[in-house]
Amino acid sequence: MPLTIGRLAEQAETKVETVRYYQRAGLLPIPEREDGGFRTYGSEHVRRLRFIRRARALGLPLASISTLLDLSERRDDPCAAIDRIVRRHRNDVEARIADLVKLRQELDNLLERCDCTRVAECRIVETLTPDPLPSAEEEKDRMSALGHRPGCGTIRR
Repeated sequence: MPLTIGRLAEQAETKVETVRYYQRAGLLPIPEREDGGFRTYGSEHVRRLRFIRRARALGLPLASISTLLDLSERRDDPCAAIDRIVRRHRNDVEARIADLVKLRQELDNLLERCDCTRVAECRIVETLTPDPLPSAEEEKDRMSALGHRPGCGTIRR
């Protein structure tokens, strides 16, 4: 039974704008218009849209989903390429998890440092506040201590 874009979105548990987005991204084919000027969709569109939504729920990027869709239509081919895509994504997820664990540790450290009751004494605010920029005189002294002479390394026009 032919579906309108609204019914397609409903069956795939998404919104019409999401369907259009995937069409613009080239993941979902746009059917020709029928005699009445409407586009109609079939069960293959529903299957494909559900595939895309499941892949997105796993965090796969659109480029990988596009490749997976292409590979999924080659039913007799080996699935090693599909495995590589998913394995690479899993490794990316592992790296993000490691980064998030480090971030949580940093936030825990910040929270442990603060035992005050007033913002004026807050160690978190103190830690997050950048040091003031050095004055021109302090910067000149710092550069001199490093062995830089005034005018060295500057471009003259």
